[in-house]
Formats: sequence, structure tokens, C-alpha cells
Amino acid sequence: MENHTIVTLKKGEGRTIKAGGAWIFDNEIDTITGKFTNGDIVVVHDFDGYPMGRGFINQNSKIRIRMMTRKPDQLIDDDFLRMRVHNAWDYRKQVMACSPDLNCCRVIFGEADFLPGITVDKYADVLVVECLALGMEQFKEKIVGFLKEVLAADGINIRGVYERSDANERKKEGLPKVKGFIGEEFDTNVEIVENGVHYMVDVVNGQKTGFFLDQKYNRLAMQRICKGKKVLDCFTHMGTFALNAGIAGAKEVTGLDISEYAVKQATENAMRNNLSDTVKFRCANVLDELPRLAAEGEKYDVVILDPPAFMKSREATKNAIKGYREINMKGLKLVKDGGYLATCSCSHFMTQELLAKTVKEAAKAVHKRLRQVEFRTQGPDHPILWANSANVPESYYLKFFIFQVVDEK
Repeated sequence: MENHTIVTLKKGEGRTIKAGGAWIFDNEIDTITGKFTNGDIVVVHDFDGYPMGRGFINQNSKIRIRMMTRKPDQLIDDDFLRMRVHNAWDYRKQVMACSPDLNCCRVIFGEADFLPGITVDKYADVLVVECLALGMEQFKEKIVGFLKEVLAADGINIRGVYERSDANERKKEGLPKVKGFIGEEFDTNVEIVENGVHYMVDVVNGQKTGFFLDQKYNRLAMQRICKGKKVLDCFTHMGTFALNAGIAGAKEVTGLDISEYAVKQATENAMRNNLSDTVKFRCANVLDELPRLAAEGEKYDVVILDPPAFMKSREATKNAIKGYREINMKGLKLVKDGGYLATCSCSHFMTQELLAKTVKEAAKAVHKRLRQVEFRTQGPDHPILWANSANVPESYYLKFFIFQVVDEK
């Protein structure tokens, strides 16, 4: 809720929000004048009293304030929230490649849509909400309601909303994990279509909100490369890259994942797309399986590496780089000369430059020469918010390279 509390920054602090970011950390604050409850909207002043905008405060979190607006006189009310939701949907309608891509997409992406701490994914006629900030809890259901109204105006009727606020980040905000229906219960197995591939998404038990929507156009890019090829998809999850390879006409596709549940889902999705003859999945630890395949003399035209985030904090950087280097070395050993490696990182701590350096070191170690085909990021429904000096790190996390392993003979 709104109150008249004023938070004043220390001199020389607030560099992140001055550059266009959305977060103010606990060690940047000098004084707090007025009474407030965690989650309240407060006014932020620079050290000299200059008003910088409004955001919600939470003393349980190192991210002490998340900014909602740069206009210090703007009320955070229903009209404000409706405007933010309307703008977010209008943006998706403009930037997605074609209307079928709106069948499944991220419709609200936290800070990048100026609604910090909340994301909403759309799977056909179902919405899945993840709220990771205390201050956004008070607005969560209103945002969902406004989003349903906006979608209905375009003829899209939402049959159900499910909340997946069960990430560990909630603990940092002093919040319990939450998982359940918002509104009436409904069948939570949802069929979606992406790039012509059909999937059954389990929004209750799937990872994150049920499906990784951010790689949509990266998977489409791999369709161009995989036709007629022998493909290995590592960390396949629901079989997404493997199935895109299969539907593009790959000769043979193998998907690997350590999760038996994921492999079961992926296998069912292959059947759903009539690809069971060419796209196969098996449960395996990728780090152990790749050396075994190399020892057996296996070679692939295309190897795809889509690992989980090895680098979840700055402190984990050294070990994470070692992990990325190792997995790329193992993957490259399996690529035929003239074949292709797709490799990525979903950690915002792993920058494009750092990932490129790590892959370069991996290639050198296994005596492979690479030619970059393209560099990609997350889809435009996961927009990257730029600041004055750099990208806002909380919105830019996915880096995706496609390389050819060059045969100079």
C-alpha cells in the first residue's frame, strides 16, 4: 500500500537505478523517514533530496527496494496496474513472429515489463503465475484479473490460473513457497503448439512454470540446421530441441536427461508428434554419458548443449566456468568435422563474453576449430531491458551460440 515514507540514498550510491535498473540494495540506503510495513510503496530520494520514483520496500531482502515507477507523483493504483498489463500484452502482439506464437508465450516478465518480481506465462488458455517479491503479493491477483480482461478483449478466454511461486528465492523475501490454483480448479495438463511441435505441459509438476518458453526461436533456428542430420540433444528436458530437430526432418535424434520424469514426458511428446521412429530419449547423466559415447566412437552431425544454470551466484563463478568448459569439451569431441555445436547458458552471471571465452578454451583443449554461425538470446517475449551503461542483468540471462566445427581439409 501507499504511504509517505521517504527513503534517502547514500551519496554516490544508487548507481543501478540511475543507470536504468530496478533494484536498490540494502547497503545503498542512508535514511528511512516515516513508518511503513514491509511491502509498502515508498518514495525514493537521492542523497540531495532529488526524487527518483516509487517502489516497494522489504527489509527482509538484500534487494531492499524494487522500483515500480520513475515518476515520484504517480500512484500505484488499479489504473497504473491496468496500464502496465495492457502495455505488456500490446508489446507481445507486436514482436512475436506470428499470431500462433501467442499460443504460448511469456506475457509479463517482471522488471522488463516494469512489474518487478512477477512473471506470467500463457499456455494456450491457461496462465501460470510466479511471484518472487513480497511487495508484489498485494498486486498479484489484480494483475491476473486485468490480464484476463485484456486477453478477453482480443477474444482469448482464459479457463484457469495456476500459481507456481515455489522457488527458493521466496525465502530471501521472507515469503513461504506457494503452489496452487488462483480461482477455480481446472485440468492442469495443457496442450500447446510451438514451432509446429505439440507438447503436453504439466503446469503443476513441470520445471519453473511448466515449460521453458525462452528458447522458442532458438529451437526454430536449429530446425534449419538439423534436417537430414544425426542429432544429440543433451539436457533435453521435455525433448524440445530434439523434437524441433525431428519435425525438421532429422535422420536420427537422441535426447538425454537425468530425470526419468522428463524422459517420460519427452517420449510421450515424440509419440504426440508421430516422431517415435526417429526421435528417441533415454535417462542418463550427461556428464557421464558423453565420455562413454566418445569412447564407443560415436559421432554426431549436431550436438546441442542446454544445461541448467551452473552459475547461480557471483561466488560460484569459478566452479561454474569449469563446468561449462568441461561440458563443451565433452560435447565437441562428439561433433563430426563440418558438424555443428549449439551451446548456451541460462545464468545472467555468465556474460556473452565469458561464455564465448569458455567455449573458445574448450575448443582449444580438444583441438577443434570453430566458426560462429550465430549468437542468439532469449525470445522477445522475455525482453532485455537496457540501462544507460549496460543491460539490466536481472532481465538478460540467456546466451545461445551456434558454431560449426570447421574441417579445413
